[in-house]
Amino acid sequence: MAAIRVASTSLTLSSSSSSSSSSYYYNSRPSVFTKFRFRPIFDISFAIGPLSPTRAKRMSHSIAHATLGLTQPNKTDPPKISFAAKETDLVEWKGDILAVGVSEKDMSKDENSKFENPTLQKLDSYLGGLLSEASSEEDFTGKAGQSTFLRVTGLGSKRVSLIGLGSAASPPVVAYRGLGEAVANAAKSVQASNIAITLASCDGISVELKASIASAIATGAMLGIFDDNRFKSESKKPSLESVEIIGLGSGLEIEKKLKYAQGLSSGIIFGRELVNAPPNVLTPGVLAEEATRIASEYSDVFTAKILDEEQCKELKMGSYLGVAAASANPPYFIHLCYKPISGEVKTKLALVGKGLTFDSGGYNIKAGPGSMIELMKFDMGGSAAVLGAAKALAQIKPSGVEVHFIVAACENMISGTGMRPGDVLTASNGKTIEVNNTDAEGRLTLADALVYACNQGVDKIVDLATLTGACIVALGPSIAGVFTPSDDLANEVFGASEVSGEKFWRMPMEESYWESMKSGVADMVNTGGRQGGAITAALFLKQFVNEKVQWMHIDMAGPVWSDKKKNATGFGVSTLVEWVLHNSS
Repeated sequence: MAAIRVASTSLTLSSSSSSSSSSYYYNSRPSVFTKFRFRPIFDISFAIGPLSPTRAKRMSHSIAHATLGLTQPNKTDPPKISFAAKETDLVEWKGDILAVGVSEKDMSKDENSKFENPTLQKLDSYLGGLLSEASSEEDFTGKAGQSTFLRVTGLGSKRVSLIGLGSAASPPVVAYRGLGEAVANAAKSVQASNIAITLASCDGISVELKASIASAIATGAMLGIFDDNRFKSESKKPSLESVEIIGLGSGLEIEKKLKYAQGLSSGIIFGRELVNAPPNVLTPGVLAEEATRIASEYSDVFTAKILDEEQCKELKMGSYLGVAAASANPPYFIHLCYKPISGEVKTKLALVGKGLTFDSGGYNIKAGPGSMIELMKFDMGGSAAVLGAAKALAQIKPSGVEVHFIVAACENMISGTGMRPGDVLTASNGKTIEVNNTDAEGRLTLADALVYACNQGVDKIVDLATLTGACIVALGPSIAGVFTPSDDLANEVFGASEVSGEKFWRMPMEESYWESMKSGVADMVNTGGRQGGAITAALFLKQFVNEKVQWMHIDMAGPVWSDKKKNATGFGVSTLVEWVLHNSS
């Protein structure tokens, strides 16, 4: 298998703090997907043993498929961006863009159409009333998504911007992350080098909340400056060099939060790049290489184990291997394990991600309008969330928790060796499955992955998958469906989502629907039809989870992709990271 240096963007932080500021540097350094290097993909000693002749032959065959179309990702020069938290007078700050986050309340004016907010009042005074005049003309009221940019004189800044945060009831992380992202996008459009971000109202905010707000702003700015141009013949290099967050304090607490933002953003960007990568480049073998690279880079807390097809056969993973059988690209079963450097492990968790690097549908081929076959590179979105969380947690390094990251990576293709409708597969827990639809393949791979996860002795499992179109129909493009028999686990994950700002909705696990999943010749069929399709899929997965283990299934088929941006979202990474931190000591 070709070792194509795939997707990741590595973010490096170096501290430069003083009594008045806290600074970190964001360095987006492509480590993969930059050029082809034909070598064995698994080159870390703890992961893989010597290659068998059969395996070496299949790897050689896969090189041709990995280079299909002669696609070589561009090598890009990494931007280096410093982040600093400072206490500076806004009118004295010098740079390209001074952005102020304002709520609808902040935009209230007196009878003379002048701002009542002291910060806006001061800026407007230095600008001769231009800010209040422009906001009135543009009907800027501070609603979320609104923004106005002015080229000005009279201040140290070349431009002043107001960015709407919405009402006070808006989720803080969503509003403040959106603030950072909006300013970073503006910086790209005008090729700004230096920007400052502040809030119109900082008084009355606790020190802890200020640090969290600064972290959200920094995360948004990092995500906003990111553009995935690896597969474009031409791209513009970002010119942004520094971001200063003003008025939210400085010191140790905010330094910790900026470091957290660095780790989280690194994981989200990595997840986005994995999903964005075309399937002729991101094969199951390359996905496995990316996982081993995380373990190699963060070997103080991570180990990696990659199982090839023969090893999966030894573990009797017939359900997973049935899906993989048609593809010329061999399957690889990925298992990363995070263990803290020191201290007692009190909780063991598993994150399981669906890893279909391409899904043709098999013999039940995806065809016709709405089949989305052209987007089926995102069918490994669950694995991207899991590996993105792994990359983030490797940098955050929570204590007291052991985490297993598990992906059964493969392709669902069509060939004479592939599974057929009517075939019966035997999963690693001994249960048999009659395949009545080869396009319901993700649950077949997850079945063996869930059995494997339970065998690691974990207390809780969360699996993520772009599993059903039914969930998109039910919840739309921005909300993931949550299925779990455990109220306690549901409360934990929904608590994490409140911090992350990602949207989830708990769905019913209606046991009576299982009747549609019964087979005349096997223990079950793999799909129960169109009605309640997301529910029956979750009920299927439940058959492969130990009853003593708390388990949750997340169907993220909708929010994995943004049709508007034609790009991956990185969905799931933030919530998984927050959930693991909740379970750490």
